[in-house]
Amino acid sequence: MKVAVVGYGIEGAQNYRYWTARGDDVTIVDEQTTPGRELPAGAKTILGENALSTLDEFDLVVRTAGLAPTKLHTSTKVWSATNEFFLQCPAPIIGVTGSKGKGTTCSLITGILRAAGYTVHLVGNIGTPALEVLGSIEADHMVVYELSSFQLWDIERSPHHSAVLHIEADHLDVHADFAEYLEAKANIVKFQTRSDTCVYHPRNEWSHAIAKNMPEFTARAAKYANEDNANEHMETVYACAGMFITTKGREICPTDVLKLPGVFNVENACAAMSICLNFDVSNEAFAQGLGSFTGLPHRLKFVAEKLGVQYYDDSIATTPGSASAAAYAFSQPKVMILGGSSKGADFTELAHALQDVHIRKLLLIGAEADTIAATFAREGVADYEIVSGGMSEVVRHARAAAQPGDVVILSPACASFGMFRDYKDRGDQFIAAVTAL
Repeated sequence: MKVAVVGYGIEGAQNYRYWTARGDDVTIVDEQTTPGRELPAGAKTILGENALSTLDEFDLVVRTAGLAPTKLHTSTKVWSATNEFFLQCPAPIIGVTGSKGKGTTCSLITGILRAAGYTVHLVGNIGTPALEVLGSIEADHMVVYELSSFQLWDIERSPHHSAVLHIEADHLDVHADFAEYLEAKANIVKFQTRSDTCVYHPRNEWSHAIAKNMPEFTARAAKYANEDNANEHMETVYACAGMFITTKGREICPTDVLKLPGVFNVENACAAMSICLNFDVSNEAFAQGLGSFTGLPHRLKFVAEKLGVQYYDDSIATTPGSASAAAYAFSQPKVMILGGSSKGADFTELAHALQDVHIRKLLLIGAEADTIAATFAREGVADYEIVSGGMSEVVRHARAAAQPGDVVILSPACASFGMFRDYKDRGDQFIAAVTAL
């Protein structure tokens, strides 16, 4: 079979290896004349701005996740690594989506289930291409799959168990509009059967709306929360008065076993635990799984304390809602670094959130700095400053603005492109600049 692997980044490279190993005749197709990764020796390629016009000559077109299906004008079947994995995987799949918290929730689910004795594979948007581990998965294993809107865009199957976390507008630089973004997210439950389950955020209207699309919604969907609303829905997992995580009268474990800062991480824990209630998990395994996880790189991760000021790397925070959550995570006065490249976001709600917390200084960087500044000026947010230069210069400004007892948080609310290669590069440069202080 003639297969076109369209887009050659991390996922595209795995797609090439997978379909080549199957014995197919594989060609790499990319609009960039120099793709994001080094091309394999001897690989067939079609590169350049007109590359996508050649797709009709193939039997199968495998798109990389970030490439919109609408860009592929072809009569050939369009497929994806996610579709292939869902088709071939012999084990139950737990899928997690949302605008923020996916990686943390997936990691907590994985930690809890492993503590309970299950063999679990953590794949997807969190960094491990799913097809890379497909051959090692057995029927009695479990898969936890972090799913972005790009991976869900044209999915033809849904996971057996799904979690829909907090939803807000995101990736509007790629999706046509918010409605298209929501439609892609909703595919996580679109093909579920009546024996499948979904958990959703009870106070996020978009999460709730997506969950309602599943079969027998009232019977099979469960809420998660960070407050006591068990009487509202018998399936709720919640943190009772901030002390214990509880469900159906079962006091599972104290909230302080969780090593992650911020109320939003209590919500992530409740979501993970809601999923894990579908399996045989003891209270001890819940506590062990939650307590063993200390956070993912670049996700509100403590970097260092310098002259009484604590520095946190939250470079993964590429939406205004994520930056708001980071601001709420600390009671101390805050110096926050915001800005980057555009994802089509509206910063109005972020401006309102920042007025509810103690802000020492807001440092605005990147192409979106002027847009954020205009929003802050309109909404009455003070104490912001546009900073030019590289990350070392930005961190020096932060050090000058901060006082002992403050926290400095890199939580950009924007994509990283322009100034940095990706959010990891941005976070790594922040860590290096803080370490050098």
